[in-house]
Parts: sequence; C-alpha cells; structure tokens
Amino acid sequence: MRKTCIRVLKKEGEPIRRELIEREILDNSARIGSEGEYLYLPLTEEADAESLEDIPGNFKVTEYDFEEQKGQLKLEDLLDEVPHFEVVGDIALIEDDITEPEEVADAIMKVKKNVKTVLAALGPVEGEFRTRRFSTVAGEDRTDTIHKEYGCRYHIDLERAYFTPRLATERSRILEQVKEGQTVVDMFAGVGPYSIMIAKKSPDIRVIAIDKNPDAVEFLKNNIELNSASNVEAIEGDANLQAEKLGRVADHVIMNLPHNAQDFLDAAIKVCAPGAVIHYYDITPEDELFDSSLKLIEEAAGRADRRIKLIDQRVVRSYAPHQFNVCIEVKII
Repeated sequence: MRKTCIRVLKKEGEPIRRELIEREILDNSARIGSEGEYLYLPLTEEADAESLEDIPGNFKVTEYDFEEQKGQLKLEDLLDEVPHFEVVGDIALIEDDITEPEEVADAIMKVKKNVKTVLAALGPVEGEFRTRRFSTVAGEDRTDTIHKEYGCRYHIDLERAYFTPRLATERSRILEQVKEGQTVVDMFAGVGPYSIMIAKKSPDIRVIAIDKNPDAVEFLKNNIELNSASNVEAIEGDANLQAEKLGRVADHVIMNLPHNAQDFLDAAIKVCAPGAVIHYYDITPEDELFDSSLKLIEEAAGRADRRIKLIDQRVVRSYAPHQFNVCIEVKII
C-alpha cells in the first residue's frame, strides 16, 4: 500500500521515529520500510505540515509502497477510548483519571508485551523533589525499573525521582550540540538521562551533574556505573550553591526544571565560560511562548555584566491545555 511517509537516513531514524510516536502520527498499520541507506516511516492520515513542524533532524516527506503490518493488536481494538499513558522500562503509567483502570491495564498488557506493571498516578508531580505517587493497577507491585534509551540504561524508581521518556528526542538534540573536550553542567540532573547520554558520546567530555534530591543522586551514581560513564561527576546539593562553587567552567548549561528554572539563572550565568550555551526550559502560555523567559535570561546576564545572543527558541511539547514546554538557547558573552 502506497502511503505518505518520512524518508530519513538509517543512522538518524530513531529520534524521528520516537518523535512521530509521541505526536501519534506514526502509522502502525504499515511496516517501516528500508531501502539502501534510508528508512521510510509511514504517517497516519492525520499527519499534516503543522504536525510535522519543528521535528528535529534531516528528513524528506515523500511516498513509499509499504507492506501491511498484519496481526498486530492495537489498543483501539480493545478499548472504546485510549487514555494517555507512557511506558518507562517495563512499567506503563496511566496519566488520565479513568473509571475502569483495570480494563485499561489489561488491554495495555495484552498489546505491550514488555509491560510487567501498570501504575496509575495518584496526583501530579509535586514538592521540592518533583516526585509523585502511584497505585498498582495490574502486574507486579513495584515502581522501579530499568529504562533503555539511545543505548543507555537507567535504573529508576518512579516514586523517588522524576523521569519522563517524552524528552528522549530533546535529550538527543542537545547531545548533538556538545563537542569533544567541552564541559557540561546539568543543574537538575535527576537520575542522569541528559548527563549520561552526553558523557557516553566521548570520554573527553566532562559532565557535572547536580541534583538536590538524595534519592535521585543515589540512582544517578548507580547509573553512572551501569553505563560506565566515569566522566560524570555526581553532586548532591542545591544547584544555586553548587554551581557558584565551580567558576566559569561550563560550555553548556542544561536547565531542565520547568516552572522554577528562573530561580537559578544567576548561578547558571556565573558558571558559564565565554561563549557557553544555556539550554533553558520553561512552561509558558500559548500567547507568550518565549518573550517572558528570554527577558528573565537577559536580566540575569545583565546582573552579571554579561550579554546574551539568542541561538534558538522552540516548543518541545504540549504540557497542558494552552500551555507548552519550551526551550530557549542562548550564548553567554
């Protein structure tokens, strides 16, 4: 069957495949095509220019003759309405408040054969350490798992430290910007998904990973060993205090703490070497995506008698109705 698709080099295909899945526009009824050095990723009929906007990487929209993916059970075959959920390792997390979670959990485990546990969130991410509580709906009664992403493995307990697989493509995008010999300061490292992926790119990259949550740092240290990423230095403590101790060492500063990153901008500026790039994440309303955040960065730079140069500003993902997770990247001069 001939379908509209994305053509991408095989070595660059996985980030784009993940992005299409996240946007729910990868057509699972067709088998992914392969020809020479290219992959062909089938798109759903709902895919349009707007839904493909801002996908990172080099690709071409074209057409291809696909084989039908036969016999693949889908959630739509079992449920009248498919809730939002995400899979971390072998655990599925149901995000929506639903009336029959056991039925949904049973369907997920039938379709996602690797899932051993289904959890339901009891509330939002909250508190100083950005954690949340879950109830076990089906399968093994646990909240810890091993999650695999881009050749890295992360041991995680979802009730003790924050983690989302939805930023996998974003982490890969930052990775491409870091060069050998550079130093990266990850101010809110969590269990290490940014830090460890970047460190594994080259042993000549130095990564300083900071987090205030002692449980997260415990998992971070375990994950450093699990991935043989000895060029990551794990530091437990407040990012404001720890970053200021470092001096101007950073070529990249990752500030992935939406809602609260603005409270750490002064320290982030101080840790920047000349020409360093700050990757600043925020949650903003749709009618003011970037301007307010950019102004905060400019003001912090001014307090340190430094200037900024805007490199990029982009929407990472939808966060809530009329709210978006954005990333602003600036060079500190």
